[in-house]
Amino acid sequence: MLTRRDVLGGLAGVVGLASVGALAGCAPGKPEPVPSDEGVRAAVTVRAFDNQYEPAEVEIRPGEAVEWIFEGPAEHDVVSNDRSFVSELVTSGRYVHVFDEAGEYAYLCSIHPEMRGLVRVVAG
Repeated sequence: MLTRRDVLGGLAGVVGLASVGALAGCAPGKPEPVPSDEGVRAAVTVRAFDNQYEPAEVEIRPGEAVEWIFEGPAEHDVVSNDRSFVSELVTSGRYVHVFDEAGEYAYLCSIHPEMRGLVRVVAG
């Protein structure tokens, strides 16, 4: 025979599972890709391969571009913390972004969070 405690415990479990499901539906996914700035000559090139960016940090001037080259069997992308540049998830190809304003732009790979990089845009 079910007790009141059994029924309330079961209801709490159902409500808890529903809450988790609802929160998971609201979890932010990867942001929409920002188109590559094609036809622009990059000041520096960063390789994305073997779960790393090489070099991990680069420095450019405002108005210059960074080019990411994707290599190897694993998929990678670049997703900036401020979402100003977001590439497609790919195994090969390139992505270019022009940086118009001075500042530091941190980024990572959306499926390999240990892959981190930084673009430092320095005026002057």
